[in-house]
Amino acid sequence: MRVQVAIVGGGPAGALLSRLLHRAGIDHVVLELRTKEYVLGRIRAGVLEKGTVDLLRKAGVSARMDTDGLMHTGFRMTFNDQSLRIALDDLTGGDGVMVYGQTHVQRDLYDADAADGNHIQFEVSNIELSNVDTTSPSLTYQKDGETREINCDFVIGCDGFHGICRRTIPEDRIRKFERTYPFGWLGVLSETPPVSHELIYTSHERGFALCSMRSTQLSRYYIQCPVTDHAGDWSDAQFWDELKRRLPNEVADTLVTGKSIEKSIAVLRSYVVEPMRFGSLFLAGDAAHIVPPAGAKGLNLAASDIHYLSEGLIQFYRNDDSQGLDTYSQKALARIWKAERFSWWMTNLTHLFPDSSPFERRMQEAEFDYLANSRAAQLALAENYIGLPL
Repeated sequence: MRVQVAIVGGGPAGALLSRLLHRAGIDHVVLELRTKEYVLGRIRAGVLEKGTVDLLRKAGVSARMDTDGLMHTGFRMTFNDQSLRIALDDLTGGDGVMVYGQTHVQRDLYDADAADGNHIQFEVSNIELSNVDTTSPSLTYQKDGETREINCDFVIGCDGFHGICRRTIPEDRIRKFERTYPFGWLGVLSETPPVSHELIYTSHERGFALCSMRSTQLSRYYIQCPVTDHAGDWSDAQFWDELKRRLPNEVADTLVTGKSIEKSIAVLRSYVVEPMRFGSLFLAGDAAHIVPPAGAKGLNLAASDIHYLSEGLIQFYRNDDSQGLDTYSQKALARIWKAERFSWWMTNLTHLFPDSSPFERRMQEAEFDYLANSRAAQLALAENYIGLPL
């Protein structure tokens, strides 16, 4: 098979790039290791920046989001007995964020792909990349019991942190930056009305908690837990009891509990690889960077990568101009590091570190107090939360 672009990974980054390339008339294929049902069953992020919303609209996959998504113009932060609402609309001139789950985004993209002619091949295995440091890269993989080959101009690695694409690059040609945090997030999805119509971020002496939602009848809650814990260690009753302990009394008293329909623990990590290009291979999304979830930047960073990358590919094929591709890594990384900083800051402000001293807890208190009493500090938080310009 000969295509212009081969995309490895059919998650949100790969599927979004596929949709944008299809609309631009660029011949491509997407290889996904998992089944369609498995990818759609993954519970992930739910807060979309304005730039991500605009990109989904540009891709023509926003109809359900515009109907079912929940526009949020603010969120609440609590620290011990202090409470603060960050008014995103007032601080940023009318902007906010869209609450619309990654699973729904993924389904919208898959539905569009089916209508476009099924560019995504599911359940492939043994993907191997060759000659990615040249202008004639190729891939081999297995599908339905036979080995197949793809020749292309470019390979796009959207295959996540554990994928093959980044591991294909020689170690001496990339630089990795990483921090693993000494705690995790235990998350529960329940068919219950959210405790609040806006997200609540809570820093408590027992640890962090977050009240979120996917719809008006589907809630997503998180609590900070030891990194050694397993989801099966926690019963539903234990989770709800611990969540209530960390929430302000007036919030805990109105919390509607119920049977969990999904329960998992996420390990928190900050990770960046530089550069995001090696010859004809480009990395995007989790293949190149991971952020801790407190800043809600993971899916949004993947979308911004795809924005830069799709523009570069379209510019190349329409105008025979490689400038967008040549500057992709530099532009993407400039935004990535700002999002890494914000996610790192949010994590350090709101979480209880196991080795933190009384001095460091006082620093968190002072930081929150400054935030609560400074419009400039709130503006900086709001600007980063809704997403810096693409």
